[in-house]
Amino acid sequence: MDFKDQLKNLFPDHKETPEPILKKSDIWLQEEPILCKYEKRKGKPITILDGYNGATADFKLLAKEIKKKLSVGGSFKDDKIIIQGDYRDKIMVMLKEKGFYVKRVGG
Repeated sequence: MDFKDQLKNLFPDHKETPEPILKKSDIWLQEEPILCKYEKRKGKPITILDGYNGATADFKLLAKEIKKKLSVGGSFKDDKIIIQGDYRDKIMVMLKEKGFYVKRVGG
């Protein structure tokens, strides 16, 4: 008996709700590129996404989706998404699939 089955036994009336997945039309797209940068802070690599000029709420949702899909930590500060680790290639592929124009900065 796995964990989900145990939860179903404890809460028989609970219905699972799937989380919404962002589509191309859900986020405001822009003409200017989103800059995908790589830096090291305190010796640890981070990836920074900068240059989005749409709604802040959309950018926060995008940050949450990226962190969840890559299974990494990160944050949203000063209109920038900061992802722990060097994931520039994977993030650029994800954003291009959504219809964003992404520019790689540095290295």
